[in-house]
Amino acid sequence: MSSAKRPILLLTRPAADSRRFAALLPDWRAVISPILRIVAVDHDGAALHRAAGLVFTSAHAVAAAGPGRGRLAICVGRRTAEVARAAGFDVRTGDGCAESLLPLIAAAPVPLVHPHGRHLARTLPVPGMVVYDQQAQPLNAAARGTLVGRAPVVLPLFSPRSARLVADAVAGARAPLWPVAISPAAMAAWHGPKAGQGVADAPDVAAMAVAINRLPVAEQ
Repeated sequence: MSSAKRPILLLTRPAADSRRFAALLPDWRAVISPILRIVAVDHDGAALHRAAGLVFTSAHAVAAAGPGRGRLAICVGRRTAEVARAAGFDVRTGDGCAESLLPLIAAAPVPLVHPHGRHLARTLPVPGMVVYDQQAQPLNAAARGTLVGRAPVVLPLFSPRSARLVADAVAGARAPLWPVAISPAAMAAWHGPKAGQGVADAPDVAAMAVAINRLPVAEQ
């Protein structure tokens, strides 16, 4: 396939997350353009530092809780668990979706607090605290350039909100678009055009990489 028609992976997670994901797909030509900017907001840091246990549904919230000191951390998935473990927490890990946290929360031997972003996909049955905002931002010039070309553009979607934002951002694209969602809920939120699509078999980055690699996009 000519370079003009070689598929492009347009990664719209925060830059560090996008770089880690691109490393799972070294054979793909990747363009990184975060659709969200993570911004810390004022919160009661002392209360989080005193909390006996935390629930983390994003790695972005871990720093706000302070040093782990062996405290319990219930984490939504592997990446969040890695960050919490490195901070000194005693980690219990879900399977990547919020529902998997419910039995872990029910079994927790200490009171829990859930630090999270302003835009929350699901409310959990523990007290919550907003510690950061996920602010929408436009695609950069490199990303906009992919959308006016002939090469297929693969769009990994990691949440319903990001699916909606990316769909808005790519409106009017000339390139064939292939959204790939981490869950059926994220795919249901996509309202843009698509030449094809994929949904991960499990809600984690490894399954997303598999879903992208099995796309028939190269056959187009």
